[in-house]
Amino acid sequence: MPGIWETHMTFSQRSRSLFKTLAVVLALALPTALAISSADARVGGGMSSGSRGSRTYSAPPSTTTAPGSTSQFNRTYTQPGAGMNSAATAPARGGLFGRAGGFMGGLAAGFLGAGLLGMLFGGGLFGGLGGLSSIIGLIIQIALVVLVVRLAMSWWQRRHSPQAAYANADASAGPGPQTNYRSGLGGGGLGGGLGGFGFGANNAPLEIKPDDYEAFERLLGDVQTAWSNEDVAKLHTLATPEMVSYFEQDLAQNRARNVVNKVTNVKLLQGDLAEAWREGETDYATVALRFALTDKTVDRNTGAVVAGSEQPGEATEVWTFARRPNGGWELSAIQQTN
Repeated sequence: MPGIWETHMTFSQRSRSLFKTLAVVLALALPTALAISSADARVGGGMSSGSRGSRTYSAPPSTTTAPGSTSQFNRTYTQPGAGMNSAATAPARGGLFGRAGGFMGGLAAGFLGAGLLGMLFGGGLFGGLGGLSSIIGLIIQIALVVLVVRLAMSWWQRRHSPQAAYANADASAGPGPQTNYRSGLGGGGLGGGLGGFGFGANNAPLEIKPDDYEAFERLLGDVQTAWSNEDVAKLHTLATPEMVSYFEQDLAQNRARNVVNKVTNVKLLQGDLAEAWREGETDYATVALRFALTDKTVDRNTGAVVAGSEQPGEATEVWTFARRPNGGWELSAIQQTN
C-alpha cells in the first residue's frame, strides 16, 4: 500500500508541475504571439495601416480588382468619429486592464504578476493560502489563467476592431466604386502609363483624371523602391507623416534583426478606383491595386535570403492617397484584402 500512495503522490506532483509549467508558458508567451506580424515583409509589413480621413472606419467599396472585403486597420492615428485632419495624438490606452482605470488596472496586474511568480517558484497563485494547496486550488489556478488569456484575447480584438460596423460600412459614406471600363493591360506596369488601371465613369464626388491614375501607379513603385533602399527622406516625400512613422518602426525592427527587405520588379497588373472624395481642403482617393513583385528579406552581412523568395509573386492591396492644396498625392493608407 505505501507503494501505491507513493506512486499516486508522485503522479499528482508531476501533473501539477506540468499544469503549472504550461500555464506559465501560455501566460508569458501570449503577448509575444500576439505581436507576431504577418509573414509579408513588403512595405507595410502585410498589415493595414494609415488613415482614410473620416472614412477610416468605413470599409471601402469592393471593386473588380479587390472584390472581397478589406482588413480593418491594425495601426491608425485616427480615432473613431474623427477625421484625418483631426487625428488624435493622445497615447493609446495602456495595458490589458487599461479600461478599468489606474487602481483596478494596477491591482489586477499586480495580482497576475504575483500569481505567475508564485506558480513559477512552486507556491501557486495562492501559495500563501495553505488551504488551497490541494487539487481544488490547482483547478482554480488553471481557471484563472484561462480567464486571463481570454481577457487578453478579447482586449486585443477590441483594440484592433474599434467598431463592429466596419464590415458593414454605412451607406451614407459615399457612392460605390466607379464602373470599370478596363480594356486590358496595354503597356501595363510601372512607367507604362495607365495600362493597369480601369477607368471609371468619374461619377464620384471627386473627379479622378488620367494624370491622377498615373500618379497612383508611379507612387506604387516609388514607395516600394524607397522602402527597399531604407530611404526615409524619400518616403517623407511620398507618404503622409503617419505612414512614414509606421515605415520607420518596421525598418527599425528589420535593423534589429540585421535584415533588409528588398521589393523589386514591381509592376501594376490591374487597378481601379473604389471611391474618391474631399474633406475640407484635402482630397482622398482609395484605389485597389493588384501588382507583381519580388519580395525577399536578406541578411545585411551575407546577402543570404532569410525570408521570401527570388521568384516573383502577386499581391492585392487597397491604397488610399491624400492630396492637400498646392501638393501632390501622398500615400495615406494601405489595407490588406480578405
